Amino acid sequence: MSFTRTTNAAGVAIVGIDGQLIVGNRQELKALVQDGLDRGERKFLIDCSKTGYIDSSGLGALVSLSKKVREANGELRIAGLNEDLRALFELTKLDTLFFISPNATEALAGF
Repeated sequence: MSFTRTTNAAGVAIVGIDGQLIVGNRQELKALVQDGLDRGERKFLIDCSKTGYIDSSGLGALVSLSKKVREANGELRIAGLNEDLRALFELTKLDTLFFISPNATEALAGF
């Protein structure tokens, strides 16, 4: 389990979740995004193309981050959810909170 963080030419911070987003590592994700906000970044993409599982605390972390980013007049998008994760977001109605794209390329095209 690890996180990657890059910034593209348009200034979008891309955070990749490799493995799982669970209670044990959610604070690391929150810190990565908060650091970006502190540096003045306002566009974030959470790339879940390598994410196999998100528990309830991971979902809570994403909701919390979405709120923080919105309060800073920014935008947080999610891309690359597998079929199970997409169903989870639909079941919990989080698909109405987040802009979700099938892949990072499509998500970045709209920024």
